[in-house]
Amino acid sequence: MTDTPAPDQPAEFWEARYRDSDRVWSGRPNELLVREVTGLAPGTALDLGCGEGGDAVWLASAGWRVTGVDISATALARAARHAAEAGVGERTSWEHHELGRSFPEGSFDLVSAQYLQSPVELDRQGILRGAADAVADEGTLLIVMHAGWPSWVTEPPFDAVFPTLDGVLDELSLPEEEWAVETRETVRRPGVSPEGVDGFREDHVWRLRRHRGVGRKRIPTAG
Repeated sequence: MTDTPAPDQPAEFWEARYRDSDRVWSGRPNELLVREVTGLAPGTALDLGCGEGGDAVWLASAGWRVTGVDISATALARAARHAAEAGVGERTSWEHHELGRSFPEGSFDLVSAQYLQSPVELDRQGILRGAADAVADEGTLLIVMHAGWPSWVTEPPFDAVFPTLDGVLDELSLPEEEWAVETRETVRRPGVSPEGVDGFREDHVWRLRRHRGVGRKRIPTAG
């Protein structure tokens, strides 16, 4: 087992987590992303913190052209393999960024930030403001975060400050005349602990649409 890096070494922490396991995530898309994106017209998408590519591959399979971003080179390599195996490699691209220190260029019809929560340093507010700025004219910003520990966790493994529905919107400070809040909801879903204990987990969901004529213009892509 590797030692846990200090909080100012997030890149080392996440690279070690992926390198020390054959697979960290299931490979399936996040349920709430599927719920919120289904029905949107496919265009360009930015997947922040894409991990091993489950969301990006699903989006590409649904017709989106996806840029996946992650702090871990190992995760990005697995995501690229996943996309190739799923037959959507040509609809995906991958960029290595330590969000909060660097950010992908361009604007996108969909910017997805799924569970940008970390036991080590993460500039969540700065990243989400960058995510909003990357949304193209008439585009969508989708944010999903855990609202708290699962019900079966009685002794949290580390200190965490969980977001509130209003708190994230306050942090973003998006002008009401430029944005419409289409989803602002706490979702409770059943779950089972690794030890087989039944319980639940609550997640917050925000989906915002940028009004026409106020955002950054989408950069057309071929295909």
